[in-house]
Formats: sequence, C-alpha cells, structure tokens
Amino acid sequence: MTTECNQQSFEFHCLNQRKVIARFDGGNITSDAGILLLREVEKRTGLIGGLAQCFRDYRDQRWVEHTVEELLGQRLFGFCLGYEDLNDHDQLRRDPMLAVAVGKADPLGMNRLREEDRGKALAGKSTLNRLELAKYGEIDKYKKILMQESEIDTWMVRAFLDAPAVAAEEIVLDLDATDDLIHGNQEGRFFHGYYGNYCYLPLYIFSGEHLLCARLRRSNIDGAEGSVEELTRIVGQIRQAWPEVRIIIRADSGFCRDELMAWCEANQIDYVLGLAKNERLKKEIAEELQQAEGQFRQTEQPARVFKDFHYQTLNSWTRERRVVGKAEWMEKGANPRFVVTSLSSERMAARAVYEDFYCARGNMENRIKEQQLDMFADRTSAATMRANQLRLYLSSAAYILMHALRRLGLKNTDLAHAQCQTIRLKLLKIGAQVRVTLRNIWVSLASGYPYADTFAAVVGNLQALPLRY
Repeated sequence: MTTECNQQSFEFHCLNQRKVIARFDGGNITSDAGILLLREVEKRTGLIGGLAQCFRDYRDQRWVEHTVEELLGQRLFGFCLGYEDLNDHDQLRRDPMLAVAVGKADPLGMNRLREEDRGKALAGKSTLNRLELAKYGEIDKYKKILMQESEIDTWMVRAFLDAPAVAAEEIVLDLDATDDLIHGNQEGRFFHGYYGNYCYLPLYIFSGEHLLCARLRRSNIDGAEGSVEELTRIVGQIRQAWPEVRIIIRADSGFCRDELMAWCEANQIDYVLGLAKNERLKKEIAEELQQAEGQFRQTEQPARVFKDFHYQTLNSWTRERRVVGKAEWMEKGANPRFVVTSLSSERMAARAVYEDFYCARGNMENRIKEQQLDMFADRTSAATMRANQLRLYLSSAAYILMHALRRLGLKNTDLAHAQCQTIRLKLLKIGAQVRVTLRNIWVSLASGYPYADTFAAVVGNLQALPLRY
C-alpha cells in the first residue's frame, strides 16, 4: 500500500562499501497489486454488486462520494488483502490500486470535494463505521445505510446457485457451530461451559466449499437451535432453482435432534448425524467391540467392526431410526462411535456411511477455521448483535469472493486447493508501481515476483469467462 512521502531516511548496515538507505519516497507504490485478480472475479460474477442491492441507502445522493457498492468493495477487498480492522482504512484510502479495484474513476483522489480529502480516493474509517453501526429500522443523522438481513441471506445462497455450470444431482449441506470469543460487555454476552469462555455461538452451513449461512447467535442456547429455520429457507431456495436435486444433511451429534430429523423426513431430505454414545448404544455393539479387541490383539493395529441396527431413544425421539455403530479398539482401548441416518442399507453400507460419508464432514471444520482465521470472521467487537452480524456477513462475503477466485481463477494450477491465506500471500501481495495517466493506469509489477507463471494462468482463466458486470 502507498504511504505519504516524507524525508525521513533509515540507514542500515552497509553492503561492502555501499551505504544501504531507505526512504518513503517511492511515490505510488502498492504492496497489493494482486487485487487486480479479485477485480476480474468481481467483473465476471457481480458478487459485490449483488450484495450492494441488499442495502437501502437513505443518504442525499447529491453529496454522496462513496456509493454503497464502493464502500462494500473497499471493506471486502480489505478483508481479502488481510486488513481486518476499520482503522486500517485510514491508510488504505490512499492506495490507488485499491481505488482501481473498487471502481473509483479518480484513483488518486485529486478531485475530492473537500480539500483535506484530496489524495485519498477512498472512504476513511469513520464513513465505513457508519455503514456498520446503523440500527434496525432507524435512520439518524449519520447512519443512513441499512442492511436487509433476509436479502443478504438470499444473496449468499444465490451465489452458490450461480456458481456451477449445471445443477448438481446431489448436494450435501454441512452444519456446525463454533465459538466466537467476546471481549467486553457486548450485547448477547453469555458464558459457554463447553468452550469455557464468554462467546457467541455462530451457526455455519456449507455445501462443500460454498458458504450458505453464517448466523450469529448468543451462546446460551442449544447448538442446533435455529437450524430447521435456516434449512427451511435454504432448501426452499435451492429446490426452486433445482427441483430434482437430492439433498443430504450432515452434522455432528450436537444437531442430532428429533425436530431436525423429523423435518428432514417430512421434506424428503436425507441426513447423516452423529449420535452421542450412551450405555444402551454401547450394549448394542458389545460383541463387535470384542471382535475388534481380538483383531487388535492379533495385529497390534487399530481394528474396526461395524454394526447396523435400529434404535429409538426412551423419550426424545418420535420414531425408530437406523443407527450405524463403529466398534473400534485402539492402543488406548475401546473407541465406540455412532451415527444415525435416513439412508437405507441398500443405498449405503454401514462402513461407507461412517468412514466415507460422515468423516468427510471434517472438511467443513477446515472451512470454518479458514473463514475465522484467514477472513477474520471473529472480529465481532461492536457493541450490538446487529453490527456484529453485519461484520460476520462482510467476512462471509469476502470468503465467497476469495472462493470464487479459487474456483474460477486457480483451476488447473498448483494453488487450485490453496487456502485463503496462501492465496493472499502468493497471489495478492505483489509489489508494484502505479502510474495514472489520462488514458491508462500502468501497474508495473515487481520483476522478482516468484509466481508470475501462476499469475498469468489465473489471468487467462478469468479472462476466458464472460463479463457479467
């Protein structure tokens, strides 16, 4: 990113007889020239433009210098580049490369209305902060841009539906909850015994690497609370686009609730859910555990024996359901596990249900970590739940944008399955000199950039796609 020039010099250890002197006098130099790739993704998907339609702007347009789309673009591109805080944008607003990505016609900011803003093409932290702190249904003097939560929820699912070239025959929806630590007396502050801290308990729903739902929740609830409502709207939107698609719900034992399973059964949706072990369940696979122990004693290697059976709880379930029991014996002893499923044994054998299907849900946990660690989904430090939900939405939108770059631009490259942080470091963090002329914007990328071939391949992949925006 660019910095304001000053005459301070920094003298470092000599190289032989030569002095090594550094100064902030390079002019318009950026460290984030790879943002051009994200700009190309946006031009071919219209993701940020679509998200902007989910906000209502009540400002007097005669005095507006930054549109909602530009504000969102600045914030999302900032996340993608690794700038998680609003404070970062008081320096980023001077970066002509970010201004180009956002779509500023005057990327150097020389024609700003106020003299003190000239040279700063983008919005500062205060303007962005007003976007995030607007209250539900309230328009005050400074906060006049209101998000429409239901429309953002719809936008997230639509981004998934627009991604494949053709409708899938079968999709898996993974559900999970995680902790989002709270630091201070924020709205919705509760202590969670399992995580051992004050936190939020956001609900995530993914399909593969596609994020469909990120719902911020208080932590004084059951982990599955609200999942039926979220699935109802998501499945409804999916089936409206793909009427014949088969859907399977997958989650751990925290979501093994009769309400969820009964809803799936009533809506012709299959499920594979973890089932917490108890004495009745362990008794069902007692013989299989003995077999597994015998195999372990012979081979000294972990042994698994599976059993299919039907089971109903004493009080909480309304009907009997198929359960797969994994009787495993390891060096430390017995390790029984159970899943409940609506899939028939003819469609999927017991071992395949557990090993091939249920265990694959670990990939979703990696996606949650990717969003929280790489895309800063846990930067929910605002005072209100609404503001923090918006921040979670923005982080989610940034993840969707980065995933679009991975899906569309990185296919058939060495980084086709790279995580967001790797993509950021290898493709977005490129030093370059930026020169703005009347007819062109020249971006002179660093000659020593080590991933030039991959960069060229990504550009080729993206430019082969039709423009949509």
